[in-house]
Amino acid sequence: MNTVLYLLTVVIWGTTWIAIKFQLGVVPAPVSIAYRFWIAATVLFLFLLVARRPAWPPRQAWRYLLAQGVSLFCCNFLCFYYASQWVPSGLVAVVFSTAPIWNAVNQRLFMGRPIRRQVLAGSLLGLSGIALLFLPQMQGHWNDHGMLLGLGLSLLGTVCFSTGNLLSSRMQALGLAPLLTNTWAMLIGSTIVGGGAWLLGMPFELDASPRYLGALFYLAIPGSVIAFTAYLVLVGRIGPDRAAYSTVLFPVVALSVSTVLEGYHWTLPAIGGVALVLGGNLLAFMKPAAAVRPDAGVVNGPASRPAP
Repeated sequence: MNTVLYLLTVVIWGTTWIAIKFQLGVVPAPVSIAYRFWIAATVLFLFLLVARRPAWPPRQAWRYLLAQGVSLFCCNFLCFYYASQWVPSGLVAVVFSTAPIWNAVNQRLFMGRPIRRQVLAGSLLGLSGIALLFLPQMQGHWNDHGMLLGLGLSLLGTVCFSTGNLLSSRMQALGLAPLLTNTWAMLIGSTIVGGGAWLLGMPFELDASPRYLGALFYLAIPGSVIAFTAYLVLVGRIGPDRAAYSTVLFPVVALSVSTVLEGYHWTLPAIGGVALVLGGNLLAFMKPAAAVRPDAGVVNGPASRPAP
């Protein structure tokens, strides 16, 4: 079962990037985001009601829900949807795979948790890998503001995702189930995105093409409901540290799909870049080596991990 849940998370979340690409065009990106999470939140609310689980958060949670909705289901996805206009979906996924590293950095800044040396080393490897991946794309395009903006938005979106993770961890510390908090955060974030689109005069039309509707259904149900639920179950079964390894495989799936559907061309620097990104993430999440005490034999060192 653990293998099935792990593969389900990797395959679905590793392919949502191309589905985002398929949504670009007729419908403005903020409207597509609103549609996606309105549908997902509705499905999750129905599940809570059918399962007779608590569906109303306590008063102290609302400020965190608002912050998570803005960071995780509003700003995060706005950045990635617009970044996908200029950057191949596989490369966007590569930037996103550095999220666990940003988790460690944010936990140091806002929660005072120390960053282990291997996390710093993994960060350097990961950033070097991203540079190698983007160098072939940037040849002759250093004045291409779209490509540079896409890279910047991808990084900003990843930071927003990391912020949402920390907020989720904070609410779990209050005893709130992630399924409940993410249901409300999805509703809040999508409503803010939809309200902003309406104020800006964006049309709330629906692209009736099979390509758009298929992408919308895939992102709303498998991408936002099934994969997230599978990931939460996996976290409960094997722990958040081991479950977080799934993010390391996202770029492999995403770049493979991008090769077939977007014509992404592999080069030696790109292969080396993927290897560095994967190696950096694996290094960042390896358990610390056991420490040896002369008077007490071998004891395990600290094994603190950032939440995914």
